[in-house]
Formats: sequence, structure tokens, C-alpha cells
Amino acid sequence: MKKIFTIATLALLSLTAQAQYDADTENGVVSFAGRKGFVWESKDGKFEFKPYLMVQTAVDFNWYDSEGLDPAYNQDNVHNTGFSIPYAVLGFTGRAFGFITYNLSINAASSGAGILQQAWADMKVSDGFAVKVGKFKTPFTHATLTTLGETLFPTLPLSLTSPVIMPYSLNAVTPSMMTGFDLGVEFHGMIKGKWGYEAGLFNGTGSNVNLATKTFSDDWHIPSLLYAARFTYQPWGVMPATQGNPRQLDLDKLLVGVSASMNVESENESTNDFRAGIEAAWMHKRLYLAAEAYFMHVGFTKRQKIDDSFNYLGGYVQGGYFFTDRVQGALRYDFFDRNGLDKGGLLNMPAIGMNYYFKGVNLKLQAMYRYMGRTGHATQLDRDNDDLGLATHNATVQIQYTF
Repeated sequence: MKKIFTIATLALLSLTAQAQYDADTENGVVSFAGRKGFVWESKDGKFEFKPYLMVQTAVDFNWYDSEGLDPAYNQDNVHNTGFSIPYAVLGFTGRAFGFITYNLSINAASSGAGILQQAWADMKVSDGFAVKVGKFKTPFTHATLTTLGETLFPTLPLSLTSPVIMPYSLNAVTPSMMTGFDLGVEFHGMIKGKWGYEAGLFNGTGSNVNLATKTFSDDWHIPSLLYAARFTYQPWGVMPATQGNPRQLDLDKLLVGVSASMNVESENESTNDFRAGIEAAWMHKRLYLAAEAYFMHVGFTKRQKIDDSFNYLGGYVQGGYFFTDRVQGALRYDFFDRNGLDKGGLLNMPAIGMNYYFKGVNLKLQAMYRYMGRTGHATQLDRDNDDLGLATHNATVQIQYTF
């Protein structure tokens, strides 16, 4: 598997293509959606500076099943309920010398190294090639590559964000499907305005580590990094990284993509994690539809002396429709084989939501309800263990302001 992955990655890096630049979505946080916003710009247009911010405030209600709770300590079923600030982002983006785009953002709602949410520069070497370096989103899954303030629901699918379950008491080994923000370098572009590619090397340690902490793989004798690549077909031009915006109700865009990554000696050098995904998204005027499926293979490094390996599968289908220029309805079905394909059982997580966009003031109000069901488990213990840490009922109302 590692030889095939290495050959595919090298082939990707040798491609030449037209570099992508989408001023509406490149900061990954706030979509300008055609509006200029507050900007400083040189007369020749080669230098541009745009400050931006995004603040989200939410109220959450979470009800959990009784397994895992201890009645002796008067633990009840309602936890993680109250007010939260998922994101409080302040940043700036722009371009320099006509061929470099840049972005830096601070998420004050995070902690530690995660406060530095993004910091990158994207250099368009020629019309056929671009190189991006710094801290940014890794090329995996349509859901996570969507601009943060432009998602259909206030929370991402649980099949992406929840850690998998293993039959070993290794607290350091809790991978999830999502790779998210990371430090690294990426080569990307568009071929003939339709075929997109992204290929890069990343630390594989996620957004909460800003240091170089990796080593060489004892098993494979290559740098223990995250190797990631993504191919997309966008026949009607680059699809904006949004799941619905009232300023863009006349678009007709289609995206179909595949992606893969290998995180070598991830999870404190305990496992080698291979991920693969397939995605599709369509925006047709007021309608937005998307579907994804992703797979993860987790194999332990030789030093762990564990011969077992585990396979996991997840995905979702979701859609949104603008009933008026301000009101968008949303539906999602999310599924997750959290305990591995070798055991029976599946988590089913349907959700319904509604979004309201206040006219002229950049306020977005989102509300959603999600239910988590379980099916196909061989024993009651398997059923009880599969949803540990996940709420059976979740309701979220969130208001977002962007500038």
C-alpha cells in the first residue's frame, strides 16, 4: 500500500495546472461572496489587505443515554449543555506582488497552539503551478474544506469528528476521520479549468501542535508525516467553498472528487492511518446537495506488537434549499461504523435545521436538531459502548456575525 501511495503522490506533484485563486473564499473563514468589504488596495492592484472577523455564539442541549453514567454520583442524562463560543476568529487576508496570496487568523475561542488557526502564503509560480506553505486545511473531505462560516449546519457530521472505538486501552490512539488544519506544504491547481488537484506533506499532528515533532518511520523508513492528495472534477468552473449563501442564488456548479491520505506513525507513533474519501456536491440556484463517504484503515506500528488492524466507514448525505432569499432549510443523514467493519453495528444520525440570514448586517442564525440511533449490534454491550461520549439528542441554536 505504501509503494502505491508514494507513486501516486509523486505523480501528482509532477502535474502542471492553472493555479486556483478565489478571492471570495480563500481565507477559509468568511466568504465575501462578491462583496468587496473593507479593504486596502494599491493602485496597480498588486497589493491587497482585507481584515475580517467571525464570532459564533451558540446554546446547546445534549441528552445522553444512561450507559456510562454513575447514579451513585447523581449523574443525570443532561451534560455539555449551555452557552458556548465555537469560534471567535480575527484575521486578515490579501495578496502581494500580484502573485502571492496570504492569510493569518487567530481563534480566540481555542487554546494552546490552536489559537493560531491559520497562517499561510500561496505562491503562484506561473499560470500552471502554485505552492502553499504554512498552517491550513488539509485536502480531505468537502465538509471540512467548506468555509467555516458557510456550513449548512452549525456542527459538522459526527462521522467526521468523533473518535473511533478500539478494543485496546490505549488512550493515545483515538483517530477520527477528519484531518483538519495542519502545518505543511501543498501543490495545487486546475487543469483546463475543470480538473483540480491538491497534493501535500503535513506534520499529521493536527491544529493543536505548531512545532516540528516528527521522526522517521521505523517500519517504512520514510518521514513520519501526513501524505495527502485530492482530485476533483468541476465541469462548470471552480465551486465556491460554501453550502449556501443568499448572495449567490444564481450559481450552477458541480464538484466530484476523490481523496486519500496516509498518516505515518500517527497517534504518538502508535499507528499508521490510511484514509480515503469520495465526495460530490451540486449547487443549482437555491438548491444545494452534497454526499460523501470516507474510509479509514488503522494499523499498529511494529513497536506496539499488536497484529490486529481495523477498518472504519462513515458518510453523510445532506441538502439545503432557500425557500426565500433569507430562509434556508436543511436536512442531513449521517452514518458511522464506529466500532469497525469486523463487528456489527452502525450509528444513524439524522438531522434537520433552518438558517436565517439577516439582510444587510452579516448576521446568520442557525438552528438544528440531531438524533442518534443505533442498529445492527450483536450484543447489548456492543450497543452501549458504540455511542459512549455521544449525545442521543442534540439541539443547537447559533448566531454568527461576520465582517
